[in-house]
Amino acid sequence: MSFLKRLFGGGNEAAEPKTAAPAKQIEHKGFLISATPYKAEGQYQTCGVVSKEIDGVMKEHKFIRADRFAGLDDAVDISIKKGIQLVDEQGEKIFG
Repeated sequence: MSFLKRLFGGGNEAAEPKTAAPAKQIEHKGFLISATPYKAEGQYQTCGVVSKEIDGVMKEHKFIRADRFAGLDDAVDISIKKGIQLVDEQGEKIFG
């Protein structure tokens, strides 16, 4: 792959993770936190979704962090912890 394609995002799998089934889900303070880590450069990237139904509409906030782990279990655990942190710090403001 050429340098320019990587520079501008062409063909970079890490830039566009594939949506996968959550590896783990928990409920926290009325929010659903889903851990969705994905493979990036031989490791698992911290990634997840925080969602909540508000006034009959399902709201979602996807997050990706720079943390990477050799094992899937570690990436899942940290993804859940980051989701909990987001809910505790921002609550429903996370969606707006």
